[in-house]
Amino acid sequence: MKARRHFAIIDIISNQRITTQEELCEALRKNGFDVTQATVSRDIKELQLVKIPDKEGYRYALPAPAPLIASQERMKRAFADAVVNIDYSGNIVVVKTLPGAAQSIASIIDNYDNPRILGTVGGDDTVFVVVKPEKAAEEIAAEFRSFIMPV
Repeated sequence: MKARRHFAIIDIISNQRITTQEELCEALRKNGFDVTQATVSRDIKELQLVKIPDKEGYRYALPAPAPLIASQERMKRAFADAVVNIDYSGNIVVVKTLPGAAQSIASIIDNYDNPRILGTVGGDDTVFVVVKPEKAAEEIAAEFRSFIMPV
């Protein structure tokens, strides 16, 4: 449920001007989430949302992408904590996670800034990573494995 709510928050702040936690609560409620201000406050902290200036004042936004080195360290920590298996077939790398962790891992992979990764689809405990060219899938899978086990 939390992963779905986080995804909804990202979608909401990407498509609407949200300036307060109460506005975010209302937007989530309109999308079927029964939330309190305290829950939204924790979500904002976990998602590391920031307030940025716009023409009308300030609004919530996603943080700027971290530099590659920092994102690699974040990826290593997240993978070590949540990833249980990595495999590939054709041009798709399949990352198996603990239940509820796939959305977070997919987001981290999407922000990894690797030009060979076209995008991800994250479910509850599985992430599909689409890779181009097809032969890069084995290399990407090996790179991901290096994040969870010593070389």
